[in-house]
Amino acid sequence: MKYLCFKLSMPNVGSWNGKWSGEKDIFARARKFYKKDKVPECKSYSYPFGDGWVARVDVVEVDSKEAKRIQKVSQGFLGYDWMIESIIEHGKIIYFK
Repeated sequence: MKYLCFKLSMPNVGSWNGKWSGEKDIFARARKFYKKDKVPECKSYSYPFGDGWVARVDVVEVDSKEAKRIQKVSQGFLGYDWMIESIIEHGKIIYFK
């Protein structure tokens, strides 16, 4: 069994002041994977929204204790859980309507 942490950030922002209001918060999900599961690579994935904003999801392996801590301190994933699913399924972030 393996635990992966998916951490969301916005390294490029298209806001009027060049800042992201969530930059000081933690937006992350921890997932448990078994041998039979499709497991993504531990690396950074990015998604440009086309309006100056770019999302980045960093995937790192963690232990079970850290996975629990992440779930506890996280502010959620801002509705971008589809990015995690896309990374797991396709190995990259793809938006499907």
